[in-house]
Amino acid sequence: MNRKLVAYFSASGVTAKVAKSLAEAANADIYEIKPEVPYTSADLDWKDENSRSSIEMKKDRSIRPAIASGDAKIGDYDTIFVGFPIWWYVAPTIINTFLESYDFSGKKIILFATSGSSGFGDTANELKGSVSDTAVIKEGKVLNGDPSVNELKKWVEGLGI
Repeated sequence: MNRKLVAYFSASGVTAKVAKSLAEAANADIYEIKPEVPYTSADLDWKDENSRSSIEMKKDRSIRPAIASGDAKIGDYDTIFVGFPIWWYVAPTIINTFLESYDFSGKKIILFATSGSSGFGDTANELKGSVSDTAVIKEGKVLNGDPSVNELKKWVEGLGI
Protein backbone atom coordinates (compact mmCIF):
# COMPACT_ATOMS: atom_id res chain seq x y z
CA MET A 1 0.00 0.00 0.00
CA ASN A 2 1.24 3.49 -0.86
CA ARG A 3 1.12 5.44 2.40
CA LYS A 4 0.95 9.19 1.92
CA LEU A 5 1.81 12.17 4.08
CA VAL A 6 1.05 15.84 3.55
CA ALA A 7 3.78 17.88 5.28
CA TYR A 8 3.40 21.64 5.12
CA PHE A 9 4.73 24.96 6.34
CA SER A 10 2.24 27.80 6.52
CA ALA A 11 3.22 31.33 7.48
CA SER A 12 -0.25 32.89 7.37
CA GLY A 13 -2.72 29.98 7.34
CA VAL A 14 -3.30 29.88 3.57
CA THR A 15 -1.08 26.86 2.92
CA ALA A 16 -2.47 25.12 6.04
CA LYS A 17 -6.00 25.31 4.66
CA VAL A 18 -4.95 23.85 1.30
CA ALA A 19 -2.86 21.15 3.03
CA LYS A 20 -5.82 19.98 5.11
CA SER A 21 -8.00 19.70 2.01
CA LEU A 22 -5.21 17.89 0.15
CA ALA A 23 -4.75 15.40 3.00
CA GLU A 24 -8.46 14.62 2.84
CA ALA A 25 -8.39 14.32 -0.96
CA ALA A 26 -5.32 12.06 -0.97
CA ASN A 27 -6.39 10.00 2.05
CA ALA A 28 -3.09 11.05 3.64
CA ASP A 29 -1.82 11.79 7.11
CA ILE A 30 -0.87 15.39 7.83
CA TYR A 31 2.14 17.00 9.51
CA GLU A 32 2.78 20.69 10.15
CA ILE A 33 6.35 21.92 9.76
CA LYS A 34 6.63 24.51 12.52
CA PRO A 35 9.55 26.89 12.90
CA GLU A 36 11.21 26.94 16.31
CA VAL A 37 10.93 30.74 16.16
CA PRO A 38 7.54 31.61 14.61
CA TYR A 39 7.41 34.20 11.85
CA THR A 40 5.77 37.51 12.74
CA SER A 41 3.92 39.87 10.43
CA ALA A 42 7.05 42.03 10.26
CA ASP A 43 9.10 38.96 9.28
CA LEU A 44 6.76 38.35 6.35
CA ASP A 45 6.77 41.94 5.03
CA TRP A 46 8.13 41.33 1.53
CA LYS A 47 8.37 45.10 0.94
CA ASP A 48 11.00 45.40 3.69
CA GLU A 49 14.32 44.16 2.32
CA ASN A 50 15.49 43.61 5.90
CA SER A 51 12.55 41.42 6.92
CA ARG A 52 13.32 37.83 7.89
CA SER A 53 11.61 36.37 4.80
CA SER A 54 13.33 38.81 2.42
CA ILE A 55 16.76 38.03 3.86
CA GLU A 56 16.17 34.25 3.69
CA MET A 57 14.76 34.33 0.19
CA LYS A 58 16.73 37.04 -1.59
CA LYS A 59 19.95 37.65 0.32
CA ASP A 60 21.03 34.50 2.14
CA ARG A 61 19.63 31.13 0.98
CA SER A 62 22.04 29.38 3.37
CA ILE A 63 19.90 30.35 6.36
CA ARG A 64 18.18 27.26 7.75
CA PRO A 65 15.55 28.15 10.37
CA ALA A 66 15.24 25.43 12.99
CA ILE A 67 12.07 23.38 13.09
CA ALA A 68 10.19 23.08 16.39
CA SER A 69 10.13 19.28 16.45
CA GLY A 70 11.62 16.44 14.48
CA ASP A 71 8.89 13.90 15.05
CA ALA A 72 7.64 13.30 11.50
CA LYS A 73 7.64 9.55 10.84
CA ILE A 74 8.95 9.84 7.26
CA GLY A 75 9.96 6.17 7.19
CA ASP A 76 6.28 5.20 7.39
CA TYR A 77 5.45 6.80 4.03
CA ASP A 78 6.13 6.17 0.36
CA THR A 79 4.84 9.49 -0.97
CA ILE A 80 5.21 12.81 0.80
CA PHE A 81 3.46 15.93 -0.43
CA VAL A 82 5.49 18.92 0.76
CA GLY A 83 3.68 22.25 0.78
CA PHE A 84 4.71 25.82 1.40
CA PRO A 85 4.12 29.40 0.31
CA ILE A 86 6.30 30.41 -2.62
CA TRP A 87 8.52 33.36 -1.73
CA TRP A 88 10.40 35.00 -4.60
CA TYR A 89 9.97 31.89 -6.82
CA VAL A 90 11.56 29.58 -4.23
CA ALA A 91 10.53 27.58 -1.18
CA PRO A 92 11.16 29.11 2.24
CA THR A 93 14.44 27.77 3.60
CA ILE A 94 12.58 26.00 6.42
CA ILE A 95 11.63 23.47 3.72
CA ASN A 96 15.34 22.76 3.23
CA THR A 97 15.62 22.31 7.00
CA PHE A 98 12.75 19.81 6.95
CA LEU A 99 14.17 17.85 4.02
CA GLU A 100 17.67 17.82 5.55
CA SER A 101 16.29 16.58 8.90
CA TYR A 102 15.03 13.20 7.65
CA ASP A 103 16.03 10.34 5.39
CA PHE A 104 13.95 10.57 2.22
CA SER A 105 15.87 7.82 0.41
CA GLY A 106 13.60 6.04 -2.05
CA LYS A 107 10.67 8.37 -1.32
CA LYS A 108 8.57 10.27 -3.83
CA ILE A 109 8.22 13.92 -2.86
CA ILE A 110 5.52 15.92 -4.61
CA LEU A 111 5.67 19.66 -4.10
CA PHE A 112 2.66 21.92 -3.79
CA ALA A 113 2.59 25.61 -3.04
CA THR A 114 0.45 28.64 -2.52
CA SER A 115 1.40 32.01 -3.93
CA GLY A 116 0.12 35.50 -4.34
CA SER A 117 1.77 35.86 -7.72
CA SER A 118 4.82 33.69 -8.38
CA GLY A 119 5.21 30.17 -9.70
CA PHE A 120 7.65 27.42 -8.70
CA GLY A 121 10.59 28.90 -10.58
CA ASP A 122 13.51 26.50 -10.07
CA THR A 123 12.26 25.31 -6.66
CA ALA A 124 12.29 21.57 -7.40
CA ASN A 125 15.91 21.65 -8.56
CA GLU A 126 16.97 23.85 -5.65
CA LEU A 127 15.49 21.39 -3.14
CA LYS A 128 17.17 18.30 -4.65
CA GLY A 129 20.39 19.08 -2.81
CA SER A 130 18.56 18.70 0.50
CA VAL A 131 17.68 15.01 0.00
CA SER A 132 19.48 11.82 -1.02
CA ASP A 133 20.00 10.98 -4.69
CA THR A 134 17.41 8.20 -4.47
CA ALA A 135 14.61 10.55 -3.43
CA VAL A 136 12.45 11.78 -6.30
CA ILE A 137 11.25 15.38 -6.11
CA LYS A 138 8.45 16.28 -8.50
CA GLU A 139 7.13 19.76 -9.07
CA GLY A 140 3.48 19.43 -8.29
CA LYS A 141 1.15 22.35 -8.50
CA VAL A 142 0.63 25.88 -7.25
CA LEU A 143 -2.74 25.66 -5.53
CA ASN A 144 -4.13 29.17 -5.32
CA GLY A 145 -7.60 30.20 -4.31
CA ASP A 146 -9.57 27.66 -2.36
CA PRO A 147 -9.42 24.37 -4.29
CA SER A 148 -12.14 21.93 -3.32
CA VAL A 149 -11.43 18.45 -2.04
CA ASN A 150 -12.91 17.08 -5.30
CA GLU A 151 -10.58 19.24 -7.42
CA LEU A 152 -7.62 18.09 -5.35
CA LYS A 153 -8.73 14.47 -5.56
CA LYS A 154 -8.72 14.70 -9.38
CA TRP A 155 -5.22 16.19 -9.29
CA VAL A 156 -3.96 13.43 -6.96
CA GLU A 157 -5.55 10.71 -9.10
CA GLY A 158 -3.83 12.20 -12.15
CA LEU A 159 -0.44 11.76 -10.46
CA GLY A 160 -0.66 7.97 -10.71
CA ILE A 161 0.38 7.30 -7.12
